[in-house]
Formats: sequence, C-alpha cells, structure tokens
Amino acid sequence: MPLRVSGNPTNISKNGRSRTGTHLSTNIYLAVDDGSGPSIVGAVQTLQVNEKRTIKKIPEVGTDGIIDSAPSASAEISGSCTRVRFDGIRIAQAFRRGFIHVHAQRIPFDIQIYDIMEGDADSENVIITEIKNVWINSIGYTYHADNFIISEDMGWDAETIQSTRGNSNNVVNATSPYVINPFEREADMGKYRGALDAVGLLTAFDGAGGNNL
Repeated sequence: MPLRVSGNPTNISKNGRSRTGTHLSTNIYLAVDDGSGPSIVGAVQTLQVNEKRTIKKIPEVGTDGIIDSAPSASAEISGSCTRVRFDGIRIAQAFRRGFIHVHAQRIPFDIQIYDIMEGDADSENVIITEIKNVWINSIGYTYHADNFIISEDMGWDAETIQSTRGNSNNVVNATSPYVINPFEREADMGKYRGALDAVGLLTAFDGAGGNNL
C-alpha cells in the first residue's frame, strides 16, 4: 500500500487533496510538473538513473605508473523507466507530455523523485532529487498475450541532476565526517554546474581584461 502523505507536505496534490497511486516503493514518489505543480506518475515499475563521467589518466613516461587523473568531460545523466499501460495512457503521456512518439518531443521536461525512506513524511526531511531537462531517446512497448499486460520502456538523457531536502537544505549534513569542502555539497544542490565550477571557471573571462578569478 503506498504511503499517504498527509497535509500535502511536498505539494504533491490534485484539486487541493493529497494523492496516492502506484509508485516505485511505499516510500518513493515519482513526479513531473504539468504546469500546476508536481503530479505523481502512476503504474511505474522501475526507474533507473545513471550518472557517469570520463576520467583521463596521465601515465608516467617509460613506466606503468599513473601520475595524475582528472575528469576529461562533463558528467552524463541518463536513465530508463518501465511502466504498465493503463486506460490507453502511453508512457510519455503519463509523464504529462502531449505526445506519444519520440520524434514529437520539442522541449525537455524535469523529473522529480521524492524519497522519504527515512520513514518520516515531514516535508523538511523529504529528499527531493530533480533531474533537469530530460530528453526522451527511446520508447519501446511489449504486448503480452498470455496476461494481456502491456508494458512500456522509456530511455532518456538529461542535462543535470541535483538533490535537496524539503526545506531546501543540503542532503549531506555540514557536520558529517564525509564532508571535505562545502563546494561539493553546494554542487549537489545545483548551485554549481559541478564541484570544479566553485573556483570560478565559468566566470573566469567575465571581468575586464578577461580575468575574473
């Protein structure tokens, strides 16, 4: 049975009332913004999110050692989703899109994941992960004649991903022993394009004379 979020703590509502549906688990809600606020996507079976970036290794000449390494490209965000089709609603329509085929998408959209695995429906403790500027790259569907179930798969690529708590605070506590510096925490919240952006790489040439470091 899906967990009911009472009092609409995270604005997941319809007509002023809290909604429940079929979700990824009893404590995770998948939502998209249809223009009137986040709306839950029902009948989702699986959601996979992949984060990847390429690391360039610099070898030492004449030896088998690696003397340094660093990211050589931006992080890539991609994923997939599987959903059972109900009432003739196709998977893109379930994500509040006005199309059913891949080639018809003209603008990207955002996916929000509300994670309350901590067992607390308090809006301040809900972890909200937002996948920004999602483009659908594949849609597939399978017809099962034995049980009359139609399942659909959707693959997608996104521009970036960020996570905050319901109170807009960082997911990682500032006093956590794992915190090395504040820039990594703030990059998680989307304040920077990446942790390396904290030193001003994106604004290095904005000032007079081309130097604003």
